[in-house]
Amino acid sequence: MAEITAKMVAELRARTGAGMMDCKKALMETGGDFDKAVDWLREKGLAAAAKKAGRVAAEGRVHAIVEDGARHGVLVEVNCETDFVARGEAFINLCDHVARVILQTRPASMEALQEALGDTVKEAVAKIGENIQVRRFERYEVADAGRVHAYIHGDGRVGVLIELTTATPEVAAHPEVEALCHELALQIASMRAQYVRPEDVPAQVIEHEREILKAQAINEGKKPEIAEKMVAGRINKFYQEVCLLEQEWVKDSKKTVGALVKEVADKVGGEITVKRFVRYEKGEGIEKRQDDFAEEVMRQAGLK
Repeated sequence: MAEITAKMVAELRARTGAGMMDCKKALMETGGDFDKAVDWLREKGLAAAAKKAGRVAAEGRVHAIVEDGARHGVLVEVNCETDFVARGEAFINLCDHVARVILQTRPASMEALQEALGDTVKEAVAKIGENIQVRRFERYEVADAGRVHAYIHGDGRVGVLIELTTATPEVAAHPEVEALCHELALQIASMRAQYVRPEDVPAQVIEHEREILKAQAINEGKKPEIAEKMVAGRINKFYQEVCLLEQEWVKDSKKTVGALVKEVADKVGGEITVKRFVRYEKGEGIEKRQDDFAEEVMRQAGLK
């Protein structure tokens, strides 16, 4: 068998637009024969799918599933090119299938998920006719007493997955706690919380914010020593903006979300803790991701 070099793979990629690994496999399967490799890729439907893969997939939807008595949940973002496709039954069914595969196989990485999905996405690309990408996912599973809750807003535009731990399974199953989960998810979706509580904010994020706040105070004409003192108060304001439990509740500005959680806990007679949450917004950061992808392709081709 002829040696398969990086240059050969790059040339086949340039000719067909197929992925690097698919090009390498095609050359290996055909003994390094370019024409046969092209045919091999076409027969597998990889050349056509790969051409579509170069197009920007900034539409799509965020999809969620919660099962096993609210103990196991998944949030996933799947992207396509147009809103028309995103609203179609075939694409929605694909999103649901991807979420259920995550639920059943418990993949630890995107690579593991792609392996579990097999050719499902490639087949959808061929059938639907658009670039489709499974962009990211999160899976929560309650180990002890607690519950998982998901909320999808705006026909898949924003999605939230949240996990609470509770004193007992009975507390987790209480209707008031279920309602609390929904209120918290609405809060996260609308107010874009990034962390649960102040102690969850990474030290480097806090230090960066302190530097900005200090510079703001100095630019306002304050002396450095005065600016330093002002930072403490302003950093608390930062916590109120980015930490869920420090935020004002959207339905009652006189009450923090933390106070709401405590109020419900007192009512049901058992401790409730917000363990974690994740918020996805469809297409968030897609343009930068496409720029990064283009840059990587150029680098691999020796053009950058």
